[in-house]
Amino acid sequence: MERVASFEKVSFNQFRIDYSKTIGESDDSVIKRVYESIMLPVRATKGSAGYDFCSTVDFVLNPGETINIPTGVRVKIEDGWVLSCYPRSGLGFKYRLQLNNTVGIIDSDYYRSDNEGHIFLKITNCSNDGKSVSIKIGDRFAQGIFTPYGITCDDNVYTERNGGFGSTSN
Repeated sequence: MERVASFEKVSFNQFRIDYSKTIGESDDSVIKRVYESIMLPVRATKGSAGYDFCSTVDFVLNPGETINIPTGVRVKIEDGWVLSCYPRSGLGFKYRLQLNNTVGIIDSDYYRSDNEGHIFLKITNCSNDGKSVSIKIGDRFAQGIFTPYGITCDDNVYTERNGGFGSTSN
């Protein structure tokens, strides 16, 4: 296996800003406890392709409901690679849990963005069976898989990212 990336936590200050804005919590002692409990993504077995992301918040998603989860995680990726994020297959199968952008794409230059490359995963319960899904802090709910990518022979892009989600569009 080729080693192409390393996960890190974002700084506490960045996590505090993003967690407060997204989840609505403002008590620094609560946010600090959550920050200290953040687990970096790992593979469950040596044959696993996906690195499991753990929730930083307890939540119940009823059918049709959405939550945006600040993971507290960033990733430094070698050029020529991308991290693709998906819901864990069991949650997708049982609850039709889906990422709102279908597949989360984390580019190698996102690491250097203004928000420290903080990875957010926005999910929706799309259940047709009326099933609610309950996730606790520390539960694995999404997975990321590293894949190589190529560019066209006439590609001349030299623009650099300066921001987070949606920052590369004009």
